[in-house]
Amino acid sequence: MKVAIVMGSDSDFPVIKKCIKVLKDFQVDFEVFVISAHRTPARAAEFAQKAEENGFGVIIGAAGKAAHLAGVIAAHTTLPVIGLPIKSSTMDGLDSLLSTVQMPKGIPVATVAIDGAENAALLSIQILALSDKRLKALLGEYKKKMESEVEYKDKLIKAEVEKV
Repeated sequence: MKVAIVMGSDSDFPVIKKCIKVLKDFQVDFEVFVISAHRTPARAAEFAQKAEENGFGVIIGAAGKAAHLAGVIAAHTTLPVIGLPIKSSTMDGLDSLLSTVQMPKGIPVATVAIDGAENAALLSIQILALSDKRLKALLGEYKKKMESEVEYKDKLIKAEVEKV
């Protein structure tokens, strides 16, 4: 199974790069698309309807401003959809967050933080790991690495406190 990353505009790509890096680090297959919920609605619907037969197991929908992309995709598929609201020039991305997260009953979109590309990638990996032991093991290692990093920083801070 692979991950689809769908962005509403090429201007979203700087944020998407962080998502791509995480997926590459976990050696997860993915494809990236630019599809607009408003300017190419038929293409968005067709993409979502054919996503599963095209080998996708989860879809990340990234958009800013009137960020309806993830919701439109979710309306046309039974695959899990992760909404990634992108910070735009208005409202510091709050408009994107609300457009992504406020979905009607029956059309769920799991939504991460504004510009939360890394978490969108990690959530997609967690979903795929439900049926992929390799990914599950890598996620375990990732969490242990984060724990070790925090413990190391704790020791450094304790040493700095002693100097004060």
